[in-house]
This record gives sequence, C-alpha cells and structure tokens, in this order.
Amino acid sequence: MHRLDATREHAIGLFRIVVGFLFACHGVKTIFGVLGAHAAPVGAWPGWWAAVIQLAGGTLVALGLGTRAAALIGSGSMAFAYFTVHLAHGPLPIQNGGEPAALFCWALLVLVFTGPGRFALGRALAGRPAGTRTAPSAIGS
Repeated sequence: MHRLDATREHAIGLFRIVVGFLFACHGVKTIFGVLGAHAAPVGAWPGWWAAVIQLAGGTLVALGLGTRAAALIGSGSMAFAYFTVHLAHGPLPIQNGGEPAALFCWALLVLVFTGPGRFALGRALAGRPAGTRTAPSAIGS
C-alpha cells in the first residue's frame, strides 16, 4: 500500500469538482454567449445541444449527483465532437483544435470508472459515508 492511497478519494473528489466546473463553463459560454463566445441559437444542432450537455452534465459532475451517468454522457458527447468536428482538420488533437474535447472525453471517462470520490452531494443525500464503495452502475453516484 502506497502512503498516498489514503488520500485517493479526496483527490478523486477534487478532480471531479474541477473537471465538472470547467465542463460546465463551456456550456455557459455557448448557451449564454459569455466568456468571449457568441451564443448558439437555441436548438441548433449540434452546438446548442452539446452546450446543454456540458452545462447540465458539468454541474451534476461537479456536485457529485449522478456522477457516473453524467460523466458517461459528457464523455460520449466529447468523443462525438472530436470525431465529427475536429478530426476533419487533422489527425492529432494538437493539429485540429480538439485537445479540450479529447481531454474532457478521457477525464470524464475516468470518473465513470472511479466514481465521485469525496465531497459528493449524491453520497451525502443517500446517507453513505464518503469513500464507501458500492457496486458500479451506469446510474449510480
């Protein structure tokens, strides 16, 4: 056992909060036209819908509510963005502007498998102590 193993759940919780917050910021930017972006027209495919997934999913992930399901949907949306938008501009993320999509895709996928870690509102509402592991499920915390 490594000495840092005792802090694993804390690190995962902080990672989840940061990734969720940053993902939600992308949704806010596109939906409301702030932070240097123009607002996507309501209902426009795929930009506005991706932004809704980013805002809702990022918020849920940051709060630790339905983390695994929200992270899975967010990860899938970023894979879709990478393969349908970015890949046409070059094979590597550094060439095609797809680095954020690739990083969010993989970071969210990690959360699907690790769960929310500490500080998750979903665990507090369910009455489970932080760090308590349950059987993984697509719609669990």
